[in-house]
Amino acid sequence: MRVRLPTGDAWRTVRDHLDARLAAGAGVIDEMLDAGLIVDGTGRPVPRDMAYVPGMFVWFHRELPDEEQVPSPVDVLYRDDHVVVADKPHFLATIPRGSHVAETALARLRRQLGIPTLGAAHRLDRLTAGVVLFTVRPEERGAYQSLFRDKRVTKEYEAVAPYDPALVLPRTVRSRIVKERGVMAAREVEGEPNAVSRIELLEHGHGRARYRLMPRTGQTHQLRVHMSALGVPILGD
Repeated sequence: MRVRLPTGDAWRTVRDHLDARLAAGAGVIDEMLDAGLIVDGTGRPVPRDMAYVPGMFVWFHRELPDEEQVPSPVDVLYRDDHVVVADKPHFLATIPRGSHVAETALARLRRQLGIPTLGAAHRLDRLTAGVVLFTVRPEERGAYQSLFRDKRVTKEYEAVAPYDPALVLPRTVRSRIVKERGVMAAREVEGEPNAVSRIELLEHGHGRARYRLMPRTGQTHQLRVHMSALGVPILGD
């Protein structure tokens, strides 16, 4: 695993930064350093007192933890020489992060399609299912990522929820949403809006309706929270 030391930080030693960043547990980083398992760009072991140099790289072997298998497949919706579009299931992380390494959409697709250069142009939360765009060529990845960063890509969803004849649609919902770490649900609070969604009614009957949902931002559980706030929570939510 390659780690780049951030340019904006000012740690005294490489050891101090890795111990705080990786949170590997008491004494683990020291044991790896003493065993010569962490090396610099020339392959030389990094000593405990090596000075922190912003921008430098260090390498080490990462032991992969046992990961819980997500039974749902990652279905490829479209593929050409430049991109792969796939349907990521619930509970599968988009990219390796934290304890999720092999059981991620990116790792699965690299193995499944035999494309080691595959990379994600954006990501969805682990608990969220949806369409994800992957790039085949590393030199093109930045261009695709900028489309998402600059909000030049639009996302559109459909949902079934109760029908309320008094609810005026279409409308754009703006609010501030927060999600606390370790808490499953997100909620609206007072403050500057950080979540914007466009809600449209497509059809209704028998007390239910089909809605078109277009998030303009990407807060966790944003569409669920906005629909619930309108009094028409998504069916099954």
